[in-house]
Amino acid sequence: MDMRIFQVHSNKALPHMGSILIASPLLYNHRFARSVILMIKNSKRGGMGIMMNRNLKLHLSINQLIPEIHSNVYIPLFEGGPVEKNRIFYIHTMGKIKGAFDLGNGLYLNGEFESIRSYILNGNPVQGFIRFFAGYAGWTNCQLQNEINANTWFIGSGNKQLLLESNNQKLWRNCMNKLGNPYKLWAGYPQYPSFN
Repeated sequence: MDMRIFQVHSNKALPHMGSILIASPLLYNHRFARSVILMIKNSKRGGMGIMMNRNLKLHLSINQLIPEIHSNVYIPLFEGGPVEKNRIFYIHTMGKIKGAFDLGNGLYLNGEFESIRSYILNGNPVQGFIRFFAGYAGWTNCQLQNEINANTWFIGSGNKQLLLESNNQKLWRNCMNKLGNPYKLWAGYPQYPSFN
């Protein structure tokens, strides 16, 4: 048997706008363990991404934070990352919204909020089409590449079905499985092995 399949190595792909970072199963940092991050930008000056699968500890909703959105549908606010937690970002599928930033994979970042508000208040579906996040994940110059070289992150591709329609509790495992072998083997690795 080839024992190398039991070693966790990054696929060393270059992260780019619209790709996803998938945390190594051996990353135990409480902020990023089992996280999936949608890359917004990555350059020599640094990187920015939105964590797609982390619930806020306070379980806040957009309905609570923005009184103008008096929708009957509960719209959760997710944790986008540890930087600028008082800033709201939204990832959505509505490319015709003025000012929306095209991530190149069928998803868009932000845009004119009045259009988003109207979309919601007109009774259009929210789940699977838009998610709101507080904060973002950020990296300084060369920091992200150093983390990839240290096998902290695997790079994959993201799309609407995977990132907006998936149950965020299963997103990390789904992304690991989507990478294929040998990463599929690690999808079932326990988050806290000492508890087994």
